[in-house]
Amino acid sequence: MRHVDFAPLYRSTVGFDRLFSLLDSQSVADNSPTYPPYNIERTGENAYRVTIAVAGFGDEELSIEARENVLTVKGEKAETEEGSGNETLYRGIAGRAFERRFQLAEYVEVKGASLKNGLLHIDLVRVIPEAMKPRKIEIATADNGNAKQLEANAA
Repeated sequence: MRHVDFAPLYRSTVGFDRLFSLLDSQSVADNSPTYPPYNIERTGENAYRVTIAVAGFGDEELSIEARENVLTVKGEKAETEEGSGNETLYRGIAGRAFERRFQLAEYVEVKGASLKNGLLHIDLVRVIPEAMKPRKIEIATADNGNAKQLEANAA
């Protein structure tokens, strides 16, 4: 197993501690669960969609929570009545409880969620604050010999 030493980068960067911690934790052997399977798609410049296969789960058995840059999806089957008279000969559709966590980047918010055909779709959008957007700086010159002025106009 390879281990990358980020110590030289710590000396020349400021504020990237969380990024290096995430990279370091990902280099550890991945023992994360594989159930339920999921896709992560980019649907626009600042839009994403997480699709999770939750066959057999109803919307009342699923919960979605976003807190501190972590999206948590939990599924727990409701208790079934054993007295229904049916006997299961083979169970191939997993109905076990699960909890799946996704790390979200800064400014990524949950826009909405929908359940269709056994797939849970969670739409995400990155909302960049106005102060973080690039600005164009225009240089104004005065005709009467004054010094140049810099004005910031939001682009």
